[in-house]
Amino acid sequence: MLRTWLLRNAGVARPRRCLHRLREQQLQAWIPGGSHLASFPPIRRSLTTEVASERREERVPLRKQLKDEAKSLKAQKRQNKGNDEPQRHEGWELTVGIEIHAQLNTEAKLFSRAPTSTSDVPNTNVALFDLAFPGSQPEFQVATLLPALRAAIALNCEIQPVSRFDRKHYFYQDQPAGYQITQYYEPFAKNGYIDLYDYDGIAPEDGKRVRVDIKQIQLEQDTAKSQEYPPSMQLLDFNRVSHPLIEIITMPQIHSPATAAACVRKIQALLQATSAVTTGMELGGLRADVNVSVRKRDEGPGAHQYHGVGGLGQRTEIKNLSSFKAVEDAIIAERNRQIAVLESGGTVEGETRGWTIGSTETRKLRGKEGAVDYRYMPDPDLGPLIIDPQLVSTLGDTLPVLPDDLLNMLIGPTYGLSIEDAKPLLELDEGSRLEYYQDVVDALRALQQDENETPQKSLGRVAGNWVLHELGGLLTKADLPWDPERVPAQKLAEIIDQLLRKRITGPTAKQVLAMVFDGDQRPIQQLLEEENLILRPLSREEYLALAEAAISKNPQLVAQIREKNQPGKLGWFVGQMMRMGEKGRVEAQRAEEVLREIVLGRG
Repeated sequence: MLRTWLLRNAGVARPRRCLHRLREQQLQAWIPGGSHLASFPPIRRSLTTEVASERREERVPLRKQLKDEAKSLKAQKRQNKGNDEPQRHEGWELTVGIEIHAQLNTEAKLFSRAPTSTSDVPNTNVALFDLAFPGSQPEFQVATLLPALRAAIALNCEIQPVSRFDRKHYFYQDQPAGYQITQYYEPFAKNGYIDLYDYDGIAPEDGKRVRVDIKQIQLEQDTAKSQEYPPSMQLLDFNRVSHPLIEIITMPQIHSPATAAACVRKIQALLQATSAVTTGMELGGLRADVNVSVRKRDEGPGAHQYHGVGGLGQRTEIKNLSSFKAVEDAIIAERNRQIAVLESGGTVEGETRGWTIGSTETRKLRGKEGAVDYRYMPDPDLGPLIIDPQLVSTLGDTLPVLPDDLLNMLIGPTYGLSIEDAKPLLELDEGSRLEYYQDVVDALRALQQDENETPQKSLGRVAGNWVLHELGGLLTKADLPWDPERVPAQKLAEIIDQLLRKRITGPTAKQVLAMVFDGDQRPIQQLLEEENLILRPLSREEYLALAEAAISKNPQLVAQIREKNQPGKLGWFVGQMMRMGEKGRVEAQRAEEVLREIVLGRG
């Protein structure tokens, strides 16, 4: 019965929700120590002001030269940050291992039938077992295994036919039972890996590709959500208790902060692509702990061991990092601290440390616990988890297309996009922007069926430019979230089709897009006719007259172009001709051809 149910539901997953459609989580009531405070202020989760600031800066209109300079300066600052004090760190090797905790996309909790929604009123989605009520027993919910298996398969893991649950003992108010159920000794997945490429944002010194091995992935239950209110109040929401988690443990094979952040980012993308999770770091659905150590490059194998890897320095663990930037910044700060300690003759202590966004230093939380401190023991109330190989095979065959495969498809002959355009389409709006782009391309190809001379990949590149840059620019300028219904894919395709058929000019196409964006509901053809926007081509004589008038405004530039053979500077005269001519009638290509003929003596 269990096997039949799993196979029947192997491909079922709740649809992912776009970020702009997720309602802001509000905690309307909390229970501190059993008392109800319905009037307590709601706790809201928001994006950092730094991200908002960066987006505002992007809306400032600048000339291309200034934009390029700003991008170059930003890239240089990032490189300097990743290679902070290079002379001081030259003799040291940084090593990082990562532990990622991700909330699984499931309807029920791991060991109870209570719903997993964490946005409801606090302490309303709680079963007796979640509160460690005396006599209550865990009931493993088999549906929680499906997203966990999809994640493990996407990370190239070996699925174990038999795995078991253990108790990890510690006493804290967010864990009512006094222990957490996990899979320490016999996890359900082992020996995986993830490949990181230069386009994923790894450090330049790591080359084109880095492979990071996955030691294991284990199922475990989440803890309660707590909020401290100094000096002595702590509020607890048990809705999150026993929410199914997977913990992904990498081997310590990362040697740069930027590559560590890229690893977390790509793992999140894989989890979202397979519908293993519903939200990522930005909404609290994924958290990362990093283990950081440094050692002299000329040191041989030492006494310290981490996950079976010898020769590493003493490690410290930085807990609960909630953004990719925090991962990178915290590693940089901890690397600098450890080097300073060792160079001053001190000893790095094995401990757990914390990180605050905007800080420049990590802070000590407590001494580092080991396996002995947690007193791991097999859970006596849960039997072994037996996974049928046929289920694993079925899930592998029905797995969605993964990000690397999608990227290769986008930059291949089917779409012909550059890496710079393909990456944003994959990363923006949890896949919604990519789906919209593909709809635009499909509609455009249908409209262009009689235009055999236009290659398929050219249509893909043109559509990518309009989706990302033209439509994206309007969204940024208006400070609006992504909404595919604002400019339906069919209408954008019709605008591009009219442009490619030279029935309208580029500026006219942008004008029409802006009109649709602002709410004009008229069909594209009707809008063009009623607004008199259809191109009425100028005659050769009219182009010549405009060109002569533009040239007369700047004879010095004409002489410079002729003497130094710089045809690229003809663009200034093209702009002048488009300003002087009747709006929507001057074609840039025709204007440049006439200018080349007059200024350079060639067509």
